[in-house]
Amino acid sequence: MVLESSSSPFTTIIVSDASIKNNVAISISHMHINNKSLTKMIYHVVHIISTEVELFAIKCGINQAMNFNNVSKIIVITDSIHVAKKIFKLSIHFYQVQSAAILSDLHNFFKCHENNSTKFWGCPSCLK
Repeated sequence: MVLESSSSPFTTIIVSDASIKNNVAISISHMHINNKSLTKMIYHVVHIISTEVELFAIKCGINQAMNFNNVSKIIVITDSIHVAKKIFKLSIHFYQVQSAAILSDLHNFFKCHENNSTKFWGCPSCLK
């Protein structure tokens, strides 16, 4: 399913993951277009909780995907789909600043062309 979706030159696949060890958070975001790995972003942050790190990895991936011309579909694959759902939660929660930033990026992406789309897929880390 991923290979079918990624074969289009207009589809960007973002695979994000994050973890915290010894109070240092590491978020990684891989971006693939046309079955080719284009970028790998690694960020190190201290004194942050795992939900914020996951949202940060997703935001960085979406932000990078929007910088490529002709991208009309963004697929985000994450092991924390429960965190990704917070992006679209309209009630008050602790991660509204991060969610608002991601929604702003997505709003700009959708505003560029009416056929632009995004999908969020959950994939547990244990499946590698």
